[in-house]
Order: sequence, then C-alpha cells, then structure tokens
Amino acid sequence: MTKTILRALAGETLPTPPIWMMRQAGRYLPEYRATRAKAGDFLSLCYNPELAAEVTLQPIRRYGFDAAILFADILLVPQALGADLWFVTGEGPRLSTITDAEGVAALKPADAVHEKLWPIYETVRILARELPAETTLIGFAGAPWTVATYMIAGRGTKDQGPAHAFKQADRAAFSALIDRVTEATIEYLSAQIEAGAEVVKLFDSWAGSLSGQDFDDFCIAPAARIVSALKQRHPGIPVIAFPREAGERYVGYAEATGADCVALDNSVDAGWAAAHVQRDGCVQGNLAPGHMVTGGQALIDETRAIVEAFRGGPHIFNLGHGITPDADPENVALMIDTVRNG
Repeated sequence: MTKTILRALAGETLPTPPIWMMRQAGRYLPEYRATRAKAGDFLSLCYNPELAAEVTLQPIRRYGFDAAILFADILLVPQALGADLWFVTGEGPRLSTITDAEGVAALKPADAVHEKLWPIYETVRILARELPAETTLIGFAGAPWTVATYMIAGRGTKDQGPAHAFKQADRAAFSALIDRVTEATIEYLSAQIEAGAEVVKLFDSWAGSLSGQDFDDFCIAPAARIVSALKQRHPGIPVIAFPREAGERYVGYAEATGADCVALDNSVDAGWAAAHVQRDGCVQGNLAPGHMVTGGQALIDETRAIVEAFRGGPHIFNLGHGITPDADPENVALMIDTVRNG
C-alpha cells in the first residue's frame, strides 16, 4: 500500500501527514468559477459527470493534494428520495419539507436512489481513471441527522430547530426518516465504492446540536449502521466520519461507530484531541478555515502546531471545516508547503 492517506487510515504514523482540504474544489478557485459558469448552475454542475470530474481535478492539478474528494452535494440523496431541490443564488439550497409521518411514508424506497444518482457514479468512474496514481479518491455523503435537518426545515437553519421540534413531536416518524436516509446512504456510498471510490466520508455537519440519548440514537447509531453495512459489502473500505462540533463526544466515537478516522472541527484543541481521540486511531484536521483568508505567520504557526500535536499517531491534515469562498489560493499553497516542509 503506497497511497499515504490509505496508510494513515490503516493506522500508520507517517513522518509527514497526508493532506487534503474540505471543499477544496470550490468558489475560492477562479478555474472552478469558470467551470460552474459553463455548467449553468450548481445542480447542473453536480449532475454533469465531465464537468464535476473537472472541478474535482482542479485542486489536484494546482496543489497536488494527497486526495481528491468527489464533487457533489449532500442534498442529492433527499432529491433522489423524492424531495424537490433547488438553489437560491446567494442564499443556498431549498428543499420541499417533510413535517409528519405521511411525508416520510411518501419517500421513495432506498434502492430507488440510483435512478437519479447514476451521473454521480459516472463522475467517480471518470476520476478513478484520470486521477494521478498517488492520489486517493474519496467519496462522500451527508450523515442521516444532518440530511434530515434540511429535509424537515427545507433549508439550513442556525439551530436545527425544525428537526428538533419534529423529533420531539413524533419520535417514531422522525426515526423512520432517519432509517430511510440511512438505508439510502448505504446504497449511495456502496455504489460510489463500486465505481472506484477508495475511501468514503460521512459528513455530520450538525452533530453538535444533538446531546445525550439523541446523540446516541441519531448520530452514533446511523453512522455505525452505515459503516458496518459498507464494510460487510466492501471488506477493507476505510471510512472517515465527521461529527462536527461533537466536543466531548468525539471521545469514543471511532470505537462506537467503527469509523477508521474521526475528522475534527477547529473548536477542539489539537493537543486535547491527540490525548483523547487519536489514541483510538487516525484523526483528521483541524486548522481553522479562517487562516485560508488571513494567511501570514499565524497560518504557519498554527499549521506547525497541529502537525506537532498529532505527530505521535496516524493523522491526515485538513481544515476544521470547509474552505470559504473568500479564501486566498496563495494561503492554501502556504499551508501545504508548511505541512510538507516544516
């Protein structure tokens, strides 16, 4: 096994951590903006395999990251289950809403998602052919709780209030929604792996708004079910999971879910995470994305500190969340040079 990310995911401590960046294909790059303009709009870009592969490859050509992550969106799964999805310029995604048991029952069965999502698998096949031999291909999906918050509210919300309200009003119907999304996510990620993804990542962007039993039931349990099913179907496939802002609940998460790597947001200290989370295996993270905007010595110092903190175990260097559109591409190059050359 020569790919550095696969080695880290297998538990190897490397002298230089492999590196990629969440949202590395995106609006901070002029070449991405040009390709998106050619596609017409965001969803057309997601569903155009040639153009989606092109934007996935752009940051690899520019920076030589150790991994490419498939260009898609976590809300394609609810769309494939029957939700209406559209994007409002400058405001983000909008979905038709599910607010009761009847809405959940009206969703398509999990294995029906392939009918809509086949262009995504074609993008993966193109990337598997075209990526450099040393670059790992990562597929991904949103975790069920995070995806469900959008399906219930119809948009991103600050506190995920509508999802919490539905959960309190009808826990059985809410659980049925989580189950349907979980089953669909297994189908979706399994098809990405069959198409050539070497690693898959589960993004639970709103995990931090769950606590206590709800965290166990709606963050841990669905992730464990997805990881178990994927490893049964595809023995040896590594899974990265990102329960963002889980705080203390990062501790023991890998063991509870079976994930091979826990991605960390930048609200937790790297030293603390090394002592409490990395002891269970590979960790990924966790430079604050703001450094990609501001750059300078602070970027260099913080990057070095994170590399140093995680030096004693398996580590993949990444941001603590996605890079923002106002980031300076030169700061990305500075970060990579600091990780690789000290």
